[in-house]
Amino acid sequence: MHTHTRAHRVTALATAALLAAVALAGCDGATKDDATGDSGGATPSRAPSAPATAAPGPTALPAALTSQRPDWKKCAAPEGGRAPGGSWRCATVQVPLDYRKPDGDTIGIALIKRRATSARERIGSLLFNFGGPGGSGVGTLPLAAGDYGRLNSRYDLVSFDPRGVAASEGVECRGDGETEASLKRVDLTPDTPAEEAAFMKDGAEIGAACEKNSGKVLPFLTTTNTARDMDLIRQVLGDQKLYYFGMSYGTELGGTYAHLFPGHVGRVVLDAVVDPTADTVGHARNQAEGFQRALGNYLEDRGEDPEAGSARIARLLAKLDKNPLPTDSGRMLSESLAVIGIVTPLYSQSDWPLLTQALDEAEDNGTGNTLLALADSYNDRDENGHYGTMAQSQRAISCADSSARPTVDDARALLPEFRKLSPVFGAFLAWDTAGWCANWPVTGEHDTPEASAPGAAPILVIGTTGDPATPYEGAPRMADELGKDVGVLLTNKGEGHGSYGNGTCVTARTDSYFLDGKVPADGSTCSS
Repeated sequence: MHTHTRAHRVTALATAALLAAVALAGCDGATKDDATGDSGGATPSRAPSAPATAAPGPTALPAALTSQRPDWKKCAAPEGGRAPGGSWRCATVQVPLDYRKPDGDTIGIALIKRRATSARERIGSLLFNFGGPGGSGVGTLPLAAGDYGRLNSRYDLVSFDPRGVAASEGVECRGDGETEASLKRVDLTPDTPAEEAAFMKDGAEIGAACEKNSGKVLPFLTTTNTARDMDLIRQVLGDQKLYYFGMSYGTELGGTYAHLFPGHVGRVVLDAVVDPTADTVGHARNQAEGFQRALGNYLEDRGEDPEAGSARIARLLAKLDKNPLPTDSGRMLSESLAVIGIVTPLYSQSDWPLLTQALDEAEDNGTGNTLLALADSYNDRDENGHYGTMAQSQRAISCADSSARPTVDDARALLPEFRKLSPVFGAFLAWDTAGWCANWPVTGEHDTPEASAPGAAPILVIGTTGDPATPYEGAPRMADELGKDVGVLLTNKGEGHGSYGNGTCVTARTDSYFLDGKVPADGSTCSS
């Protein structure tokens, strides 16, 4: 289980559908990614290839790319979803596959846009990344746009599918049947040598399948290259500066952009911040602490001692490891799926009642319908057994970025520490460090991303104290990394992954910054 660092509102859309329908299986297909894929047919290499990041800056790009004018047309429906309304337009821009060869092969990056409602007061384009990595901006922005009505008055709302995602040469590795079989076969917290071997073998097989089906693009899927794509998008849209709203993984992307192009930073907001100082193990450690903290807050809210409640849930998981629970669909709720189901509603405090419903059902009725439905929502599985490709794109981008390749022995050595950090999530996150990029065909770019941006305009960095997926501590670290007079920290005292739209204070200050250029005082705090 590689926990998504996705924006809160993306999760809330899926879980809200579950709540409304009192679903016992599946999830709302309207959030599916529009995946076209790339069947480059590259032959698997015997050794990992090096990541292809960029040396030349924007001035080195040929005019054929920088002078593009998008051909905006009515948007088609994404896979499994509906076409957005008539106010939305879609286009594709070409970017270099390899920025070291700007005159070489190109790939198409899918864009979506809705024009500013007040043309006379228009500031420019506001580009969004909602997280992942691997999330489709083309699919997400129309679903989330209701939150950004004030910003849409003076900005064109724009988002995109990053390279390797959905309609932008989306990575495709496994089909539905293979994915379903893997979830049944592989224990994400292996307890025996045989289970450990199966766990690592599965990770290696995913890497080989990704290389077979999408090997042409895998070396080029770094966040660095996506940040360069964003600067070309900025130019193609006709903006002198980049106006950008990044959430979750989008904060890492925004920090990378600011480092590469500090002089092009306009008004930039980073919400639900990925810790730029953490490596692969550090991220897992942060999330073990973050999800356990959120679980403790949930348990305390329902009047239960956090330590006792966590022990109770850990006992439930131990039982499921030996005896999965039945569901009305005929599928079984395994320990691995149950943990994913518990993780999902922790992304938003509004979904805590659904977690109560799921745990009560499992413990009192001995059935796993609600936990399985939550896990399906997280895993992007619809009621027909079709899986979206977000997790495959997420893996490809993460493994192109990170040079770390922890072994079985490394993961096993982490278990005592991680179990102490979280009796519920620790073992999953410790093992995940080894399984995610096992034998990946591309060598990762770095241990940690670079976010220093001397000379950039002020960047608003927002951290929520109860954030499970990107714990609060990452926000001050990002502000420090961006540098003095650049990173401006705003602390939101609350729960959930992402803060904009969840309370009047953060939303008002963010809107004031984007619309009027008013930068909050560094170290400001919001409580609602």
